[in-house]
Amino acid sequence: MKSGAGYHANPVMEIDQRIKFRHLRTFVEVARLGSVGRAGEALHISQPAVSKTLAELEAVLGARLMDRSRSGVALTPVGQMFHAYANASLAALRQGIDGIAETLAAGDLRLSIGALPSVAARIVPDAAIEMGQVAPEAGLAIVTGPNGYLLSELASGALDLVIGRLGNPEAMAGLSFSQLYSERVSLVVRPGHPLVGSADIAAIAGYPIIFPNRDAAIRTIAEQYFIAYGIGRGRHRIETVAETFGRAYVRKTDAVWVISSGVVAVDVAEGMLVELPLPMRETLGPVGLTMRGEGDPSPALRLFIEAVRRTVARLGLSN
Repeated sequence: MKSGAGYHANPVMEIDQRIKFRHLRTFVEVARLGSVGRAGEALHISQPAVSKTLAELEAVLGARLMDRSRSGVALTPVGQMFHAYANASLAALRQGIDGIAETLAAGDLRLSIGALPSVAARIVPDAAIEMGQVAPEAGLAIVTGPNGYLLSELASGALDLVIGRLGNPEAMAGLSFSQLYSERVSLVVRPGHPLVGSADIAAIAGYPIIFPNRDAAIRTIAEQYFIAYGIGRGRHRIETVAETFGRAYVRKTDAVWVISSGVVAVDVAEGMLVELPLPMRETLGPVGLTMRGEGDPSPALRLFIEAVRRTVARLGLSN
């Protein structure tokens, strides 16, 4: 993950996947009651099941957590240390569940999400579907537009989250950025275009070009690429990031469309458009989650962020 002045990246903590909720709950309950038998009654499970769960937890941690005797159960020094963390973890989880329940009950789950066109086409639909399954009471307002505009709306409070490119340092003041994946620029044409299968980069200048306008997040990247490879301005150049126009115009002409790969990923996969086989690695740029720096995300926003992360992982886009 990347970070810079005025913003920060959020680290992801790795936890042993063998430790389950039942391990923590059972351990905390035995410690509270001082008895395996009474803990089993409170948890509505058998005493052997309690003992087995504790043994599994100790095996995962590689440490003895409790001393058992006829008088009951006592925590070892290591057990006392672990109990503080286990108890705090369960308390935090209960608070989170209660917070979501209260938010749902209040009907205050309307989120305003800003998304670049590439993200709106590729990531947001699946995330919105998942959000509808886990929190059907939630309302989502999806806003698309240039990256600079979305970041300014986020800073003003009009948006709760922006999923897009990392903004310039001035735009990121007071905001935090967490990278999801890297996305490159694509040069796409209609099927049967004369340049299909060609590696002649300079030949692009001989065709109409749809180029990102000055407000687009990829404008500078695209300009640098054209300069580096000596691609001329072209005989006819249209500047826009309107994907509906670009998609329709390219299919009807010999134009070359300069666009973020995510915008046309489905079109290319379905054979509606063709990506020119050119080196584009240097156009890679970070795409991620941008939020206001103050406070913690609401329960509703946390749900949506997790849905976005799972969608990115499912699509194999994670860095």
